[in-house]
Amino acid sequence: MISADKAVFTIGTAARMLEVHPRTLRIYERENLIHPVRKGKWRYFTLDDINWIQCLRSMIHEKGISIAGIKKLLRYTPCWNVADCPLERRKQCTAFLANGLVGVGPERMEGEDSGAGGGMAA
Repeated sequence: MISADKAVFTIGTAARMLEVHPRTLRIYERENLIHPVRKGKWRYFTLDDINWIQCLRSMIHEKGISIAGIKKLLRYTPCWNVADCPLERRKQCTAFLANGLVGVGPERMEGEDSGAGGGMAA
């Protein structure tokens, strides 16, 4: 199995996995919502990146949040609060794990100021 943080997917492969046009991924990168690994002219995505992009797409298309809105929200709160991820999904998220919040119940997290930009840890 591939490690979730190993950058192995080209932009074309990532786009096919996500069922989007590669141009969509370039827009997200230009807007600093994703940070694929760059090797020369090639972009490589991790499974974590793929999961984060699925979250972005959900926020944009299902919740109606604009890219500008997502960027502003991420300045003030971690991505799991913006995307309203359930605790079980958070426990599998490297951004969440990197913040040392595993085992912390939602009641404690609501009162914390834990910083921004989770989900974009690449």
